[in-house]
Order: sequence, then structure tokens, then C-alpha cells
Amino acid sequence: MSDLQRTPLRDFHAARGGRLVDFAGWEMPVQYRSILEEHKAVRRAAGLFDVSHMGEVEVKGPQALDFLENLVTNEVARLIPGKVLYTPMCAADGGTLDDLLIYLRAPGEYLLCVNAGNIAADLAWMARQAEGFAVTVTDRSADYALLAIQGPASVAILQSLTGAKLGMLANYTFCEGTVAGVSCLISRTGYTGEDGFELYHAPADAVGLAEALLAAGAPHGLELAGLGARDSLRLEAGFPLHGHELSPAISPVAAGLGWTVKLGKARPSLAHAALTREMAEGAARRVVFFRTGDRRIVRADAPVRGADGAIVGRVLSGTLSPLLNEAIGSALIDRAAAGGPLSVDIRGVEIGLLSVRPPFVPLRRG
Repeated sequence: MSDLQRTPLRDFHAARGGRLVDFAGWEMPVQYRSILEEHKAVRRAAGLFDVSHMGEVEVKGPQALDFLENLVTNEVARLIPGKVLYTPMCAADGGTLDDLLIYLRAPGEYLLCVNAGNIAADLAWMARQAEGFAVTVTDRSADYALLAIQGPASVAILQSLTGAKLGMLANYTFCEGTVAGVSCLISRTGYTGEDGFELYHAPADAVGLAEALLAAGAPHGLELAGLGARDSLRLEAGFPLHGHELSPAISPVAAGLGWTVKLGKARPSLAHAALTREMAEGAARRVVFFRTGDRRIVRADAPVRGADGAIVGRVLSGTLSPLLNEAIGSALIDRAAAGGPLSVDIRGVEIGLLSVRPPFVPLRRG
């Protein structure tokens, strides 16, 4: 895996038994001892994730707000300094190019967090869309490492290492401060459905910060967690993963994220016309989440059949829910079939899919 990109914590993971795999061109830990146990640790106490492969993009200038409103579907104008916005970024046809977080640090100064596999494509797209706006778009990915501490014990663990008043941070807000002596952007966000924080910091500080968090978290049950648990946790929460529940072929409307599409904002996004039409007419296909009552995992791209046995869609994601002890997942289904019986074939056995409105389990954070 010598040709893969590495985070500043690569050797830290290897020394602690992390099983390293290729993820979106990065050498990342998929697990340490057990995906199942890491998943449960996050729901029970806390887990520490390295997500330094994510990309960071700085957007600055007198027309930064206008540029971003054109770029994304959610309403950026609602932000005030210290707030975070989740939003899809769509092409003119409504297809989702990425989903991202936008941080407003000061008027006209934004930090965007984008998915690791989309960094180059996102930057190229943003550069094209920036033409005609008084704005600069700068790749800051090399300037940041990113650790996520997630779970009900995360507040107590992190508060022991920082003077920042974490109790003052609501969900999807952030502040600047130090954690274990390391300068951080402390964001009350995450991708597990649990309470937690994401810590943006200088790459040179990553190992020291991770070690401090592990030491402070040991009495609370904090465990290192890999991307395997991150995926099963996000699926239990019903969160989309770009390339699965969202993609250039799946709009936010089809994905059930219509709440992120603000059609009435002062400056419409470039996908406004397509998404207005889709909101009015309904999406031709819908993303549905399902459980099976069976432990056999339903794999991505498996055909989904309707009541008459005809193929009506395909599976997007599938995993075993450690808390439910059964297979769960998502599928893209023809609109007409979405409310009826659905099934998949697993090695010659027809398994029914029971549609579920996520989350699959009670969560502390939405």
C-alpha cells in the first residue's frame, strides 16, 4: 500500500493493532480488535476516530456568501460565526456531487469539510463555479488533521483536557480553543448519531493529541475505533454516505434530504430549477432504509425485487446492526414500489426487507 496517502496517525494506528486498508486512496484503519466491540463502545461510552483523510477548503472574499449560496442547496445565509451547516452540493441536474459541512469563522470567511474521495473533484468544481465571484477557494487539506471523539462519555473526556466551555456548545456549533495544549477548532458534530466532537488541528500535533485523549478516556471506556464501526454506526443512525445514499445519480430529494433543499433562499443554487421540479413532481426513485430480521448481510448492488418478483431497485448499503443483531441497510427503489413488499436473494434464499424510518436505534444526537 505504498502508493496510498497516509494521515499523520498512520504509524500510531499500526502500533496499536489497527488493520489498515485502502479507503478512497488513503491507508486507514478499518478496525483494531473488533468492529462489533468498537461500535458498542461508541454507543456505550466513547470511541476515537482518525478522520484526517477528510478534505478542508477555505472560501474567503466579499462575495463568499453569494458563491456558496449558488454552490449548495441549503441556506448558508442562516449561519452566524460559530455555527455549522450540513448541506449537499449539487450539479445543475440535481445530482449530488458531495455532501459537506460549512463553518462560518467570520463574515466572508468559511471553512468547508468535504469527503476524502471527492477532494480533487470538489476543488475543480468549486474553481469553475467561482468564476465571476470575488472569492478565493483554497485547498487547506494539508493544514489539518482531524480526530473525532464520539459517544455519551465524550463531553466528560474532552472537558478534562480543555478550558473551553463545552456545555455552551450546541449541536452543529464550534469554537476555537486548546485541547491538551493543542490549538483546535472544536466542533460539536459527528457521524455516529451520538453526542461528540470533531477536532481540527495541525498535523504535527495529531499523535500527541490522540495519546492525550486516549489517556484521559481510559477511565471512561474510550476505545480506538476504525472506519468499519464508523460505517455501521452511521447506517444505524440513517446517515447517508456519498457514493451510496447520495451520488451524482441520487438527488437530496430522492435521498429523503428535502430539508436540506431551501428553494426560497435569496440566491438560488444552480440546482434550483431541477430540484424545484423534483420536489413538485416527486422523485422517480427513492432511498429507503430496511431491516431484515435476519443476520445475513445484504450486500451493496444486490437487486431488490417487488411483489411480483420484478426488479424494482438495488441495495445501496448493508451491514449487521450490532445493537439489533440483524442486517440493516438502504436501497434505491422505484417510487411505485417503495411502499410495497420488497425482497432480496441471498445465496438462493429470498429475504424480505422491512422498510424502516431511521434511526434504527435511539440516538443522543440527530
